[in-house]
Amino acid sequence: MGSATTQALAASTDALAAASGLTLDSAAELFAAARTIGETAQLSGALADPAAPAEARSALVSAVFAGVSAPVRTLLTAVAAERWSSTSDLIDGVEELAIRTAAKAAPGDDIAGELFSFSRLVAANPELELALGSRLGGASAKGDLVETVLGGSASPATVLVASSLVRMPRERRVRQVLSRAIDIVAAQGDRTVATVYTATALNDAQQARLHDALARRYGGSISINQVIDQAVVGGLRVQIADDVIDGSISARLADLRQKLAS
Repeated sequence: MGSATTQALAASTDALAAASGLTLDSAAELFAAARTIGETAQLSGALADPAAPAEARSALVSAVFAGVSAPVRTLLTAVAAERWSSTSDLIDGVEELAIRTAAKAAPGDDIAGELFSFSRLVAANPELELALGSRLGGASAKGDLVETVLGGSASPATVLVASSLVRMPRERRVRQVLSRAIDIVAAQGDRTVATVYTATALNDAQQARLHDALARRYGGSISINQVIDQAVVGGLRVQIADDVIDGSISARLADLRQKLAS
C-alpha cells in the first residue's frame, strides 16, 4: 500500500466515523459503487487521476452517483477528494468503506465470526470454492449462491458483505477476499482477530485463558477463530496478522529435526 493510499484510507475512515444515518442499505450502495468504479476503466482512472483537481473528481462523483443516498454520496465525495496510489487502491478503499459501514450498521452481529465460518465452509468444499471463484460464472449468480448458502444461518449484514464481495473478486481468491473482510470488520470494532489452529476444539475455559493471555500480549479486545487441524499434533498455533505463535508438538519436532540435520 502506497503512502498516498495510506493517507487517503485514513481520511476516508475518518469521514465514515463522522457520518450519521448509515444503514445496511448504505453499505449496499457503497458495494454497488465499488462495482461501478471497478467495471468502468474511464471512471476509475478519472477518480484516481492525481493530476485532476479534487473539485473535479468530487464533481464527477456527484454526477455519476446522483441517485445514491446523501450520506453515501458524502462518503464517495470524500474518497474522490483524496489522492490514491492506484485505481485498484481507490476501489479497495470504497469496498473497505462498504464493509465498515455494514459493521457499523449492525454492531450487535458477529459478522467477523460468521465470515470466518463461511470461509472455512468454502475451504472444505472445493466445488463451492470453484463455483464462487471461477471466471466463467456470472457475478449475480455467485452472489445468489452465497445468499442461498448463508440464508437463515447468518445475519443480513454478513450475507450482504459475503455476497457483495464474490460479485467483484477482481482476480482475488474467495478466501483471500473473505480474510480481508474479517480483518476490516474487526478493525471497525477495535478488535484483533486471532486464528487458532488446534487438533481438538478448545473448551470454554481454555478459550477464556487463551483470550486473556492474548489480550495481555496484544492489548484491546480479541476475537478467537478456531481451525481444527490434525497436523498440529498437540498444543496450539496462533496467528495474528503476520505474527505466529507456534507452541504445537509438531513445530517442536520439526525444529528438532532441523537441528539434527544441521
